[in-house]
Amino acid sequence: MRAEKRPLDSSKIKMMKPNDKDISDTGENSGLRVSCANAGTKSFFYRYTSPITKKLTQVQIGRFPSTSLAEARLKLQNLKVIRKSGRCPSLEAKEVKQLENQKDEQEATRMKVIDVVELYLSQFIEDRIVDGKKIKGARKLKGQSETRRTLYGVAVRVLGNKFADEVRRKDIINMIMAIVDRGANVQAGNVLRELTAAYEYCIGLDKFSDEFANPALLAKNSLCQAKIRLTSQRGKRVLSDNELTKFLCWLPGCSFTQTQKNILRLTLWTGCRTGEICSAEWDYIDLTKRTWHLDATKTDVDRYVQLPQQAIHFLKQLKLTTGKYPFPSIKTGLPIQQKSLTEQAWHMRLKCPNEVSEAILGHSRKGIEGTYDLHKYEDECQEWLQKWADHIDE
Repeated sequence: MRAEKRPLDSSKIKMMKPNDKDISDTGENSGLRVSCANAGTKSFFYRYTSPITKKLTQVQIGRFPSTSLAEARLKLQNLKVIRKSGRCPSLEAKEVKQLENQKDEQEATRMKVIDVVELYLSQFIEDRIVDGKKIKGARKLKGQSETRRTLYGVAVRVLGNKFADEVRRKDIINMIMAIVDRGANVQAGNVLRELTAAYEYCIGLDKFSDEFANPALLAKNSLCQAKIRLTSQRGKRVLSDNELTKFLCWLPGCSFTQTQKNILRLTLWTGCRTGEICSAEWDYIDLTKRTWHLDATKTDVDRYVQLPQQAIHFLKQLKLTTGKYPFPSIKTGLPIQQKSLTEQAWHMRLKCPNEVSEAILGHSRKGIEGTYDLHKYEDECQEWLQKWADHIDE
């Protein structure tokens, strides 16, 4: 008589060697098989006739011993229920695997906020090389660096690792309001404007589905409805005629350098920003037509400044004593830096020399001064910090 076939047990599976024949379970667990690969890996399979293809089919259940025999039998019963309902477990497993692969592919191509920002910057805002040719960006060099700093300083830091299509209006509103709460309304407006533009640029390149709505634009509309101001307050402080008289009488004898005084005079005559005047070049000033062409402005829009007769007379005299730049630095010959006016103003208020204040603050000195002035200013720092402490007491 044929010997009765015994059910599988764990010891029998452990004893299997590479190239051994498959072993099968019995009874209600019939169809459960174990194979041992050449590398010694042992796997559970369910072998059955597919109710769809009518062919002998098998589907992997798990690997031994990470999947125990008891767990394999439990999964087997679930697969048998699927088969009895007229479905094919193997085909369904392949469909699930295919969907998982598609999801992985979609995840790999989905853009995060940092990807949106970087694409906007590198392909639109900034200069780039295409086929060996330099293509100018949408902004000038200063604007390019400023846009990158604005987006990376806030948007990328806060939202950079989130999937761009998962960012919601509320996420951006919270980010912008955090900037507003610290009093930086203009910066908040800059961040929102550039992030909105970055999303719009990527939407234009079909990086999102047709149903996608720009969350930064939605946030912008909400903030507008809430009357959240994201611009600077309009200037209300003006000089009265008495104050203007006092200033003009004070300017000639003050501690500003002659170049700094000239800058302030031309500022009054033209209404230009001191930074624009500091970087002026004679090549752009036409004394005959009485115009000054400004091609690098804070608003990135060039314009012609109309010069009054007093400014023309002043500039004609100035041109006799200067080179390429009307307002050069004595030390470098290059345009004087705007910050020198602020530094000198603070010096006049407290009388502390600039080099000492820089040493107190631990700032490194650049250019010629940084190369040749190696003095530590320790005694001077002690003297002026004491004066400052006494001033606080007062």
